[in-house]
Amino acid sequence: MKITEVQIVPIKPNNGLVAFASVVADSGLYLGSIGVYTRIDGTGYRITYPTKKIGNKNINIYHPINKETSRAIEKAIILEAERILEQ
Repeated sequence: MKITEVQIVPIKPNNGLVAFASVVADSGLYLGSIGVYTRIDGTGYRITYPTKKIGNKNINIYHPINKETSRAIEKAIILEAERILEQ
């Protein structure tokens, strides 16, 4: 999988959440509302995929199903977040 676009939208920090990200995968699939959080130990960022609360459960809207895809998305978002947020 190739990530062809990454967009970071900084927000006012809230419980570690510092931005939302979106990516375009393989020039044909848009994935948005990805949360960008600072790590608890302060050494970078982590991402979370969107969920929807139904009753007492949080249901995944989407998420990667293999490590290769997960790493590609995470790497692209974190690189862009570091560039945008650490200026």
